[in-house]
Amino acid sequence: MAGARSRIPDATVARLPLYRRSLLDLAGRRVATVSSEQLAEMAGVNAAKVRKDLSYLGSYGTRGVGYDVQFLVFEIERKLGLTTESPVVIVGLGNLGQALANYGGFQERGFPIVALVDADPAKLGQPIGDLFVESIDDLATAVAERAIAVGIIATPAQAAQEVADRLVAAGVRSILNFAPTVISVPDDVPLRKVDLATELQILSFYQQRERVDVQPRAS
Repeated sequence: MAGARSRIPDATVARLPLYRRSLLDLAGRRVATVSSEQLAEMAGVNAAKVRKDLSYLGSYGTRGVGYDVQFLVFEIERKLGLTTESPVVIVGLGNLGQALANYGGFQERGFPIVALVDADPAKLGQPIGDLFVESIDDLATAVAERAIAVGIIATPAQAAQEVADRLVAAGVRSILNFAPTVISVPDDVPLRKVDLATELQILSFYQQRERVDVQPRAS
């Protein structure tokens, strides 16, 4: 099918995890099929967008029946590369890094955390969950020995670029950056940024606008 072979738009890729989460909920309740309207409501998008997104997977559903839930989960996981595990290293074990290290959801979603790395000698050997903090100088060895595919940067801003460079040099091919700064990586290394402060500021904007909108007009 032409849709299944074409490049999936970035916006569609960003919505696939939302569909997967909704579908897993349905599967857990032993629901066999779902309509585009039902899936759209669960994922918070419109039905036309759901149908368009799923067409890129080659899934068009059956008129009057809908989509097979289990098959759609498989197709989405295959497209997202979740049929095999992607080991993760967290670099930076401050409060945020430790919170990420203790989050069990990564393992459940196919991203087991297999290494914790920090540059602070005082943190080396510190147990966090089932792992121990290792030296940044041992990063390349850890990446090679544990086939690490994803690096999470949870360092202060001033250290983030150097960490990104070390991750790329060690062979890590995908990076998730939590540091509050912009970093550069080669074009063939996917990079995603999570800026919590920016998201809070955006929320503040909408919160303020709502307060302004509800203020009574002067007579």
